[in-house]
Amino acid sequence: MEQQVVIITGAGSGIGRETAKLLATKNKALILVDFDERSGQDTLKAVKEHQQQAIFVQADVSNSQDVRKYVDAAKQAFGRIDAFINNAGILSPPTLLGDLDEEMFDRVISVNLKGAFLGLKYVLKEMEQQQSGVIVNTASAAGIQGQPYMGGYSASKHGVIGLTKTAAIEYGPSGVRVNAICPGGVRTNMTKGLETGPEENGPLRRLANPNEIANVIAFLISQESSYMNGAVVTIDGGLTS
Repeated sequence: MEQQVVIITGAGSGIGRETAKLLATKNKALILVDFDERSGQDTLKAVKEHQQQAIFVQADVSNSQDVRKYVDAAKQAFGRIDAFINNAGILSPPTLLGDLDEEMFDRVISVNLKGAFLGLKYVLKEMEQQQSGVIVNTASAAGIQGQPYMGGYSASKHGVIGLTKTAAIEYGPSGVRVNAICPGGVRTNMTKGLETGPEENGPLRRLANPNEIANVIAFLISQESSYMNGAVVTIDGGLTS
């Protein structure tokens, strides 16, 4: 079997970094993408302890030129794109919708929703030409239910699920599978300061560790999930049950 070539956005921290580290142990060729140069290089260093076939591309996922840059880098380095983990995202400070700053709302939508769209737009074209590929979009439990004080984030993640289902229908006939994951609370730098009491974290009474999300992503890009397309997979400890 050929080595699987995988792009990961938001690879500099949290779920993205843990997924990169896991996939490096599974002999994947990796294109690591992050806005933060230092964080991305730190992930690259960690990955290269296991896998030399890896590069880092600094990019703003909400900028179409930067998205084309990481897609082109993948093609130039490895010749194809087998899997795309469309993971980059940001949060906004908790606030009521009526008090939500318009510029902050625009930024969250730009990174979380437009960024996911642009990644799909350019990667899907490559996968359609290949007649193969698999994509995992990172949505959220906040994308399948309302999330108080996080209206912009919740709206962006609902949108990611809509893109996922649409892409799955449109590109399934071309041999491309598109699924989404919906994590609940995950213990990352991005969620520091937003932790709630155990009773608010769902039946398991705790946050997820990033590696628990990475394990599901690894399954979804593998042949073991070959009949999954358009699925929205919750990884939330029962929070949305």
